[in-house]
Amino acid sequence: MSNIYVPRWYQEEAEYSIFDYFQKGQTGNPVVAMPTGTGKSVVIANFIERIFKSWPNQRIMMLTHVKELIEQNAEKLISIWPTAPLGICSAGLKSRDTIMPIIFGGVQSVAPAIKKALLTNDGRPSHMQHFGFRDLLLIDECHLLGPAEDSQYAYIINELLKINPRLKVIGFTATPYRMKQGMITDGGFFTDLCYDITDVESFDRLIAEGFLSPLIARRTKTEIDVSSVGLTGGDFNAKQLEAAVDQDDIVASAVREMMDIAHDRSTWLIFATGINNTEHVANVIQSYGLDVLPVHSKLPDKVNTERLRAYKAGELHGIVSGQKLTTGFDHPPIDYIADLNPTLSPGKHVQKLGRGTRPSPSTGKLNCLYSDFAANVRRLGPINDPRIPRRPGKGGGESPVRECEICGVYNHASARICINCGNEFSFKTKIFSTAGTLEPLRSDAPIVEYFEVQKVLYNLHEKRDSNGVLTKPPMIKVSYFCGFQMFNEFVTIEHPGYAGKRARDWWKQRHNEEAPPTTAQALQRVSELRSPARVRVWINKKYPEILSAEW
Repeated sequence: MSNIYVPRWYQEEAEYSIFDYFQKGQTGNPVVAMPTGTGKSVVIANFIERIFKSWPNQRIMMLTHVKELIEQNAEKLISIWPTAPLGICSAGLKSRDTIMPIIFGGVQSVAPAIKKALLTNDGRPSHMQHFGFRDLLLIDECHLLGPAEDSQYAYIINELLKINPRLKVIGFTATPYRMKQGMITDGGFFTDLCYDITDVESFDRLIAEGFLSPLIARRTKTEIDVSSVGLTGGDFNAKQLEAAVDQDDIVASAVREMMDIAHDRSTWLIFATGINNTEHVANVIQSYGLDVLPVHSKLPDKVNTERLRAYKAGELHGIVSGQKLTTGFDHPPIDYIADLNPTLSPGKHVQKLGRGTRPSPSTGKLNCLYSDFAANVRRLGPINDPRIPRRPGKGGGESPVRECEICGVYNHASARICINCGNEFSFKTKIFSTAGTLEPLRSDAPIVEYFEVQKVLYNLHEKRDSNGVLTKPPMIKVSYFCGFQMFNEFVTIEHPGYAGKRARDWWKQRHNEEAPPTTAQALQRVSELRSPARVRVWINKKYPEILSAEW
C-alpha cells in the first residue's frame, strides 16, 4: 500500500466491511454509504489496490455518471497506486479504453460501447467481447441506479452478467435512498447496506472529529412559493418551477439577503432553477460588484471548464449553477450556499448541501452557511437527518425540524440546544396512556472534551449466554481514570475483520511490538503498554466514547 494517504478510521472500516460482507457468505449486492466529503474515492482506490495485491488476475469496472467523478476517482487511484493498470472509457474525457484490467467509465459511454461491439461482433468468444470478463463492478453515486430494468446501468450489468454470471456489484453513495423507492435496498438491484455512516450519530461524530464541516441552515425572509407548481415524476415540474422562481422581485429580494447575511463569506455557490434563472441570478449578483459567473448546459464545455478553474483558483467569488454541480464537484473552501432550487427529492437536497461539508483549514473555514430560499430544509429535513422517502404505500410525515427563535437556524425537532447559538429549547410535556418505546431524547451536536489520565486499568471482558457459553470472543476492557470520572473502551484483538485490525492498531500505538494473538496473552503483557497523558472523549452519548489518546 502507498504511504501517500493514511486512511481515516471510517475509510478503513468501509473497505473492510466489503470483504467482511462476502467472507460471511452473503451473496447480494452491497452498498457503502458515506456522507459527501468523507472520501469515497479513497475507499474505492484502496479497495481496488487490495483486491489486486491479493488476487492479481482480477478485472474490475468502476462506473459513474459524470466525467468529473470519473476523473477524481481515477486521479485518486493513481495517487495511491501509481502503477495501477487503469484505463478510462469516457467521451467527456476523450478516452475509449476497453481492455485494461481496471476500467473507470461513464455509464453514457460504456453502454453505447457495448451495443456497438455486439453489433459488430467478429466471432470472438464472449469473454473477449466489448469490455470482456469482469469480476467486480463498482458503481459510484449508486442511488442513480433505479429499479427500472431498461436503464443504461441495468443494460450494462445484464451484459456483463452474460459473460460472468458470478459478477459482484458494489455500490457507493452519500444518499442510499430514492424517491418512489425508499431505501435503495427496498427492491431494485442492491440488497444490503454493508456500511453506513450517514445516520445522525455518525454524521455528528465526523463533525466532532473534524472530518466534516458543520452546516448552518437559516430561514430566509424571501421564500419561493411553489403552491401552483405541478409534479412530474415525483418532483416539481421543471418548466413551472422555473417560472415560479425566475421572477424579478424574488431574485432581487433573495440577492439582497445574500449580500446582507453572507458579506463575510469568501466562496459562494448558488443553486438556481433552470438556465434563464441561472443567468438572471448571476447578473443581479454581478450588479453588486461581486465576481460571480453562471455555469450551465447551454454554455460550451470549454467555457464552463474555464469558469470552474477560475473559481477553484480563487479568481471568482462565486458560481451560479442549476443541477450541474449537485454531484461530482469538490471545492472545500465553499462556505456559503444559497438555494433557489426547490425540490421534493431528499437525495438532491442532501447532495447540494454536501458541497459545503468539506473542511478547508487552509482558508480558515469554520462552517458553511446555507440560505434556504427554497424552503428545502423545512420540507426535507436537516443535512444530518433528512426525511428519507418511504416505500410506496408506507406513508410519509413531516420533516423533523424546528427553528431557533434566537438566531433562526434550523435544528432537529428533538434538539435540546441550538447547534448555532447555544439557545436552550423548551419542551411541552405530553402524557400518554401507555408506555413509550422511543428514547426520550435524541443526541444533539457532539460535545467533545479532553481529560487528563491519572490511571489506566485493564480487565478481561466476556459476553456469555444464559448457559455460560461465550457469544463473542473475549475482549480487554480498558478503564481510564480521569479525576472523579472514568471512561471505558473495549479492545477486540480476537475479533475478525476490521474490529480485530483496529484493536491491533490500538496495541501498536502503545507498544513497539505487534499485538499477541489472544486476549489472554495480551492481558499478561499490559504492564508493558505506555499510558496516555490524556484522552479525547465524546461525552454527550449514552456511553461516552474514547475518540483518541495523546502521550
